[in-house]
Amino acid sequence: MRALIQRVSHASVKVDGKITGAIPKGLLVFVGIEDADGQEDIDWLSAKIVNLRIFDDENGVMNLSVKDTGGEVLVVSQFTLHAATKKGNRPSYIKASKPEIAIPMYEKILKKLETDLGKKIEAGIFGADMKVELLNDGPVTIWIDSKNKE
Repeated sequence: MRALIQRVSHASVKVDGKITGAIPKGLLVFVGIEDADGQEDIDWLSAKIVNLRIFDDENGVMNLSVKDTGGEVLVVSQFTLHAATKKGNRPSYIKASKPEIAIPMYEKILKKLETDLGKKIEAGIFGADMKVELLNDGPVTIWIDSKNKE
């Protein structure tokens, strides 16, 4: 499971012109799912997301998590995080899970994030044509892959 995490001043996602999720200060998290992902990946990634210390403390040092600050989380599914670009110029998405596998996993990561953060998670709609707006704060952008725990 892959996540691209952005610290934002605000973010929203629209489907067919209607906002499906919006947050003030917090994290915008793009999530990509592959067939090999399981509950262990969900648990590990959720813990990383809510405890990642990328918000400034009173001294201006990135020492606080979204949980510490009371921030919000907006999650958007994004199969393109599993793009393979080794050959040619057209990315291959062969590693990205098909909806029958990915949708239940996406729903599980949303529920796990809600439990770990202790509040409702905002989200896009899986598989929809989404328009995402954000104001990246910093900018701070972090890439995490549960199969490559560095």
